[in-house]
Amino acid sequence: MADEYAIPLRIKGLAQLFHSLDPSPFLERDFDAEALQYIIDWAQDAPRDAGFAIVVDLSAEAPEPPAEHLLADAVRGNFSYRADRATRELRELFRSGRRALFIGLPILAACLAASRAIGGGAGPLTQLLGESLLILGWVANWRPLEIFLYDWAPIVRRRALYRRLAAARVELRRV
Repeated sequence: MADEYAIPLRIKGLAQLFHSLDPSPFLERDFDAEALQYIIDWAQDAPRDAGFAIVVDLSAEAPEPPAEHLLADAVRGNFSYRADRATRELRELFRSGRRALFIGLPILAACLAASRAIGGGAGPLTQLLGESLLILGWVANWRPLEIFLYDWAPIVRRRALYRRLAAARVELRRV
């Protein structure tokens, strides 16, 4: 594993890190959207094999912060939850892809059969209809192919990033 990649956060108080309308206790609170995006943006710039260190510089004027391990637990819990949610999203995407494939393959088979049945005629209208049926059959499989070839990869990358962030070392410093 490469060296740690530091994600610096300079805040006036811990309230800046968490969603202000979330009434949950500290460990279960959601991150503020801007703070979360800031952490993710920094993390995406890191080498793929680097570990993370989230370095929180807390203003000296801020009230006494909670113990460092509580902040680390909050970070771990938040990003573990996001990784689990990405896993569920991936599972639902594949379920949707299988459903679309279950619909698309019979349509493709029917279109191929109809195209071959029609394709024997030499007229331009017959050829147009036969080719149109082939196109329809492949278009019916566009979505499942898109899912199984491309759509899953960003979710897997995001989940891996969240898992790495959940394992990040958190350092809280008073400045």
